[in-house]
Amino acid sequence: MSEGKTDSDEEEAAIGLRKIIHVDMDAFFASVEQRDHPELRGKPVAVGGSSGRGVVAAASYEARKFGVRSAMPSVTAKRKCPDLIFVKHRFEVYREVSNQIREIFLHYTPHVEPLSLDEAYLDVTEDIRGIGSATRIAELIRTAIREQTQLTASAGVSYNKFLAKLASDQNKPDGICVIRPGQGAAFVQSLPVRRFHGIGPKGAEKMARLGIETGADLAAKDADYLRQHFGSFGDYLYRAARGIDLRAVRANRIRKSIGGERTFSDDISDTDALRDTLERIIAIVWDRIAEKDARGRTVTLKLKYTDFQLTTRARSLPQPVADRQTFARLAREILEDELPLPMPIRLMGLTLSNLEREDDAEEERPRDDAQLSLL
Repeated sequence: MSEGKTDSDEEEAAIGLRKIIHVDMDAFFASVEQRDHPELRGKPVAVGGSSGRGVVAAASYEARKFGVRSAMPSVTAKRKCPDLIFVKHRFEVYREVSNQIREIFLHYTPHVEPLSLDEAYLDVTEDIRGIGSATRIAELIRTAIREQTQLTASAGVSYNKFLAKLASDQNKPDGICVIRPGQGAAFVQSLPVRRFHGIGPKGAEKMARLGIETGADLAAKDADYLRQHFGSFGDYLYRAARGIDLRAVRANRIRKSIGGERTFSDDISDTDALRDTLERIIAIVWDRIAEKDARGRTVTLKLKYTDFQLTTRARSLPQPVADRQTFARLAREILEDELPLPMPIRLMGLTLSNLEREDDAEEERPRDDAQLSLL
């Protein structure tokens, strides 16, 4: 390694800098509802069911000020915000708006990797419109979204996917952030680790116990230390702390599985509590499935017992699960077959896999004859 160069410098030089934009719609579902129902504008809105087993699928920024978040039980959300207005989700409308936004993306690049209905990565290294600046492209996209949909989007611009996603969250809502070459490591190290994709509350708590609270704390640990405490995830953490991400933007990609799980503060074994928990997880996971317009053939229930023994049970259908009722029925049947449980559990999870339209083919490397500046 040459004097004064970092691991990040060498890896970036090896693969060539790319120009990546991450676009994230601002409170997408709730914003669509406020757009279509003027009486909801400026008010705290939650998309989702208001019943005892309901779950918040999305919350407006007015609701977020009270601590209302997606995946929160509706009763908890109402407790935090007594004036919260619940509206039923309209995924067909959200999907229609998402397709409209996708067409805007495709005007600037064919290299679009949707993550959900409301966010996507774009690789604009190849400047097909001759605009000359990735930042300018991001601004043009945000303007087109605002004019064509009356909605706002935030964008992050950088030289890899990890940094672009961090950047898009930096100046929300309706903002843009650019992380230029040479700034990535410093930007990452200034952030709390809970901002890193893949690090949830439990992971952040574990890191805090190890004295790791910021990206700088993480960067101070070597790869062996991180592998010792976090297994294979330690390799990701090592790279993330240095702003390194070699993943390519992949068009038309769909995840191999979609799921969710819940770890309990107190182990549970009561049958009614187990069933109630499953209903909440069904609601959360199905919203994610619908949001990604996915279909799958296999439903898997995961249970982790108090002795940390992990059990998974699955059911598959010859045809893809196409509606919430079928998904919920399969999940309930799996749980009922396991009752009564031999001991309390500390975690329950639910996954839909064997998804359709899986496409993990690598995108072609961009040509070198159409580079553009981030500036």
